Amino acid sequence: MGSEIVHALRGVTFSVEEGEFVTIMGTSGSGKSTLLGILGCLDKATEGEYILDSVNVKELSRDELARLRNRKIGFVFQAYNLLPRTTALENVELPLLYNSDISVSERKTKSVKALLDAQLTEQYMNHEPTQLSGGQQQRVAIARALVNDPVIILADEATGNLDTRTSYEIMSVIQKLHQDGKTIIFVTHEPDIAAFSNRTITLRDGLILTDEINHQVKSAKEELEKLPEIKN
Repeated sequence: MGSEIVHALRGVTFSVEEGEFVTIMGTSGSGKSTLLGILGCLDKATEGEYILDSVNVKELSRDELARLRNRKIGFVFQAYNLLPRTTALENVELPLLYNSDISVSERKTKSVKALLDAQLTEQYMNHEPTQLSGGQQQRVAIARALVNDPVIILADEATGNLDTRTSYEIMSVIQKLHQDGKTIIFVTHEPDIAAFSNRTITLRDGLILTDEINHQVKSAKEELEKLPEIKN
């Protein structure tokens, strides 16, 4: 920044095992976005190593990084990032278009399954994003992240644009995916969302402040049932 060098991350070291559900918390400027960029192979660390599924990311070329992102990482963003004038099903099929080994029929089958796993019912699969609620759009985004069967799912403030009820509905989907064996890293600034994960890493000023196991993981489904009913 000008003549000043800002170290977004400084000596951050941690590992995530297969099947873990980890949240990363921290205030603005703590280094969350930089860390997520490195984990998602969008950025490379200036020092140190990042090993993803036995692959040393630092040694990969730009094209190899792109293939790694497409095959091994599923991204879920706060803003959904869905293509307009494109159906939910077509949005989910998009990552598979880059895999020539998958036929058209297999692409559709995989996409339908991913949408069902993300708990979007078939009646909405041919709807465009503008015809879907925020929660439904995020389900489509989750399905798109799932469709390539990645080794890890990275979610960046995936409930940030949603009300409490819809946020808990989405976290219920995330918890079900974790129960099915998915490895998930979820960036959030909301403690109630972090309470649904099994482990929370807190960053401050580019350093890990705490790395703690959540011994009392809350159930999003149960917390959803505690919310007052919405009356028309």
